[in-house]
Amino acid sequence: MIRVQTKFTTNSHSSEGDNSLFARIADDIREKGYSINPSAMPAELIEPLYEHVVSMNAAKFTSAGIGRGEKYTHSKFVRTDEIAWIEGNSQAGRDWLDWTKTLQVYLNRRLLLGLFSFESHFSHYGIGDFYKRHKDAFRGEANRVLSVVLYLNPGWTVADGGELLLYPADDGAMDVSSKPAVHDAMECIKVTPLMGTLVLFLSEEFPHEVLPANRDRFAIAGWYRVNTSVSDRVDPPR
Repeated sequence: MIRVQTKFTTNSHSSEGDNSLFARIADDIREKGYSINPSAMPAELIEPLYEHVVSMNAAKFTSAGIGRGEKYTHSKFVRTDEIAWIEGNSQAGRDWLDWTKTLQVYLNRRLLLGLFSFESHFSHYGIGDFYKRHKDAFRGEANRVLSVVLYLNPGWTVADGGELLLYPADDGAMDVSSKPAVHDAMECIKVTPLMGTLVLFLSEEFPHEVLPANRDRFAIAGWYRVNTSVSDRVDPPR
């Protein structure tokens, strides 16, 4: 098992810095199907997100479920975290959505992914909370293409638990560009949820789970999606 952890030191924000990060993400997704970027996010973006989420009224969070639309259900056996969707009602939320839109445009240009929309929510894991091994999308049955996780936990240590486990991709081509994907062997990766760490992976390819946390754990989980709207149904249903 590979462990990814680093001291929290955010990068200063600039278009040049964003472009360097975006290029690294695009190369990683094309070659491996996932990208892990410790302490990658600019302080002026992530610090307001952290301040906002820890100041939110607990009533704004709801128990997280699994599935979508008519298949949506709650299962405390599978996951026990709480979520609050990011609608752009705060300045921190709007800045985050603007940043992810810029990344979306870049990835569509570089990888021709056809990313159409983005949705995301704050997640809160209390002591003992977890999310068992799962996928964010199943091949041919969903429209989530690329999963995004941003961690909002300053001073997180190994003793605090709550790590993300990213398992090797299932068999099958990772067709994210006109070039053939590189299929390297991948060990299970354990990512410490330290503030500023940004993780992306192909939603259909990589099973993952969240281990129980020993203190309050905050993050943003999001998904870039393709458009599956039809005449009698507008996508995405939440």
